[in-house]
Amino acid sequence: MTLSDYLRDWHPGAVTSEDILSPGPAAALAAVLDAPPSGEPLPLPWQWLYFLEWPAQDRLGIDGHPAEGHFLPPIPHRRRMFAGGRMRARRGLEMGRPAVRTAELTAVTPKEGRSGEMLFVTVRYEYRQGGELRLVDEQDLVYRSDPPSQGSASAPAVADETPGADDGAGWRLSMTATPPLLFRFSALTANAHRIHYDLPYCTDVERYPGLVVHGPLLAVLMAELPRRYAPGRRITGLTYRLRRPVFAGEPIVITGAPESGQLTVQDAAGQLRAEAHFT
Repeated sequence: MTLSDYLRDWHPGAVTSEDILSPGPAAALAAVLDAPPSGEPLPLPWQWLYFLEWPAQDRLGIDGHPAEGHFLPPIPHRRRMFAGGRMRARRGLEMGRPAVRTAELTAVTPKEGRSGEMLFVTVRYEYRQGGELRLVDEQDLVYRSDPPSQGSASAPAVADETPGADDGAGWRLSMTATPPLLFRFSALTANAHRIHYDLPYCTDVERYPGLVVHGPLLAVLMAELPRRYAPGRRITGLTYRLRRPVFAGEPIVITGAPESGQLTVQDAAGQLRAEAHFT
């Protein structure tokens, strides 16, 4: 069967939820990043700290992900990769106030890639406060159907590998993600996927060379550059794409060009791992 065959009766409707944007999660992420507090309004993409879902423990799959979910495609041996997304803040979300989020599935596209059949899924989130649309956040996810006995020998690329460019970017942050950093970010985002904290599972079952740095964490780190180096400049839009995984213990450099709005994550060899553009 193809992936499309499993999706014939899968038509999840929109879901609306509420949350109060309390300062605790934002203060915790600031501590994890060794960064100043977020302030007002909530910076992009820190909205990922809120509207979290905590399914019962017996509803988790062997990989730590929920075995079932409203927007999780019903394909066997499902494995997920975060591919990228787009977000735009019409008006920033205010801390300490309740907010409403509406989520809906906007695209489902099967594709044949170099490593086999993949399913591209886009979920659109709209955030409102006081009935006013404040933020639109679209996330692109990639799913594969891989039997546990056929874990990939190396991390699959979501997009074609592209060499990084030495463009004399004005902002620069060098770092190496550590297991405690990944563990704390997993906790802050309710992400129980074992590839981020369980090394034996990560290497023996999913066959990665090391603990995988969260795709959303790479997006957060790229967006952190303008927040740190241009604190008076309000960022209203962020488009990001994840090229290849980054692993714990691997040195990376995050660069930013203030004039063009270009942001990148590169490895020690200068190869591009992730890129973004802010406005």
